[in-house]
Amino acid sequence: MPKWAIAILKTAVHLACLLPVAWLVWGAYKNTLGPDPTHTVTFFTGRGTLRLLAITLAISPIRKLFPKRLGWLIRFRRLVGLYAFFYACLHLLTYVWLYAGFNVQYMVADISKRKFITAGLTAWLLLLPLAVTSTSWWIRKMGGKRWNRLHMLVYVAAIAGLVHYWWGVKPGVWRPLDITLIIGGILLARPLIAVWKRREAPVVVKIGG
Repeated sequence: MPKWAIAILKTAVHLACLLPVAWLVWGAYKNTLGPDPTHTVTFFTGRGTLRLLAITLAISPIRKLFPKRLGWLIRFRRLVGLYAFFYACLHLLTYVWLYAGFNVQYMVADISKRKFITAGLTAWLLLLPLAVTSTSWWIRKMGGKRWNRLHMLVYVAAIAGLVHYWWGVKPGVWRPLDITLIIGGILLARPLIAVWKRREAPVVVKIGG
């Protein structure tokens, strides 16, 4: 894909990720976020985080399935991943600011009492080193293999995020099911594609020696 097309697509990704935040800010300004604006912002940013994580996780399997046609997708994985962390930070800020009022003692007590907050904080802490080491400088410093091993934490972070979502809703509420199935399918696709690729690989027969 030509560079100009990549640039246009990256601009589109930026707009697609930032417009929802603009909608939230506008809704807060106009007071149109419903009877419980804090809940609206919390749900919106949390679900946005999981959606962006799902897109980030889906890029590698799709690229492996169609390496010639969609190999260029790899250029967007880091960008979408950073936006996932950005939404995770907004989600955390919603709790720290709007729920806890920056009260450290309240937050410590709350985390010890409510396990869904512990799961959510775990997901954020797992994403933090991935965001910090997302630059080309860190890839060179760590080396490709170590960098890739570290960034496998994104799978654990996604699972922790799903656990946070399920534990945070009331019993009998199935709203997290759709994103759980999507991320679960993506996680399952990775080993299945690896097996399929090994079977499709040509067999090299050594003659002589």
